[in-house]
Amino acid sequence: MLVVSAIQENKEKVIEGLKKRNFKQLELVDEVLNMDELRRKTQFELDNLLAESNKLSKEIGQLFQQGKADEANVLKEKTAEQKTQIKEAQDLLVKYEESLKSMLYQIPNVPSEKVVAGVTAEDNEIVFTNGDASPKTDAIPHWELAKKFNLIDFELGVKITGAGFPVYIGKGARLQRALIQYFLDKNTEAGYTEIIPPFMVNEASGYGTGQLPDKEGQMYFVNEDNLYLIPTSEVPVTNIYRDELLNESQLPIQLTAYSPCFRREAGSYGKDVRGLNRLHQFEKVEIVRIEKPENSYAALETMVDHVKGLLEDLELPYRILRLCGGDTGFASAMTYDFEVFSAAQEKWLEVSSVSNFETFQANRLKLRFKNNEGKNEFCHTLNGSALALPRIMACILENHQQADGSIKIPEKIRNYTGFDLIN
Repeated sequence: MLVVSAIQENKEKVIEGLKKRNFKQLELVDEVLNMDELRRKTQFELDNLLAESNKLSKEIGQLFQQGKADEANVLKEKTAEQKTQIKEAQDLLVKYEESLKSMLYQIPNVPSEKVVAGVTAEDNEIVFTNGDASPKTDAIPHWELAKKFNLIDFELGVKITGAGFPVYIGKGARLQRALIQYFLDKNTEAGYTEIIPPFMVNEASGYGTGQLPDKEGQMYFVNEDNLYLIPTSEVPVTNIYRDELLNESQLPIQLTAYSPCFRREAGSYGKDVRGLNRLHQFEKVEIVRIEKPENSYAALETMVDHVKGLLEDLELPYRILRLCGGDTGFASAMTYDFEVFSAAQEKWLEVSSVSNFETFQANRLKLRFKNNEGKNEFCHTLNGSALALPRIMACILENHQQADGSIKIPEKIRNYTGFDLIN
């Protein structure tokens, strides 16, 4: 959520940034400022009423002490009128505050100055490429390899639950578990503290990190308990610090977590959802950072370098894109997407997004720190996939096929799988 004072101080910059996103409701910016003016005016009037009421109460007490009951009772009648005015002002203030919050929830984050304008993924900037991304005519798609080697049973998942809920079997399950353990170990070696969070969150947590109300249709909801299944561990992990005032000495905070992730992906169909390409339940290892504002973009680059190292360990061809305004997520100020080349499908598959949200999530979370001058500031929050499992698994199967039909396990994870080949 944008900070109102930042909109007031940089209105034109905010509007230009939102234009880079192709945001169509620019009138909301003025509506926010007008509503905030009403809110502040009402707060001022309420403060004056409360001050006058307190003053009057003291006068009444003094009059009673002086034996001037008649004068005191006259003033008490006045306080009754004031109570009505105070209640009206308080109700109006709540109304304005709720309206202001509702408006702010509709406005996405302002992109960083480095983010270019654009409409779709075609406008994203390729900033780095590594490895051989040439098509291989003899490569077999991962869903056929999964069936051939009995690694993943998609039909069994349909029987048990429905489409998008695969069952991992034998070496497929072991490879999945090995990747999770490897990513967690690499993340902890890089200074991230491991967390095992809840896999369901309440509504306040969903609003805190920006999944609600923007992505409500993509989340599974347990109606009876008013809980949401998490779309990523970013949500519970970041919400650890909701309503917290940190000391500057506590920053930076670096956390990592494995979790299953649940996404409805309503409307997904066709060849792009075959196999592991798009699932309703999948596994992911996440990294989350909480930083001082002046350090957050250096931290973002550190996270990008970290994810680079993971993909190079897996010996996969990949590229990094800086997303344009139109393709950047609602809450993000800047996002780098990592894509791995699928040898059999002959296309790039997204396997990680690494984002800086600046103060957008922190404002919703009321996550602040006390700086060395004793002033409270909003933190900057960042997160990234390190890594998402389904497409990583797909690309390992497709890109590491050998001439004899077997699949080579990348050297760095063989101690985790306990086998070198799938054959």
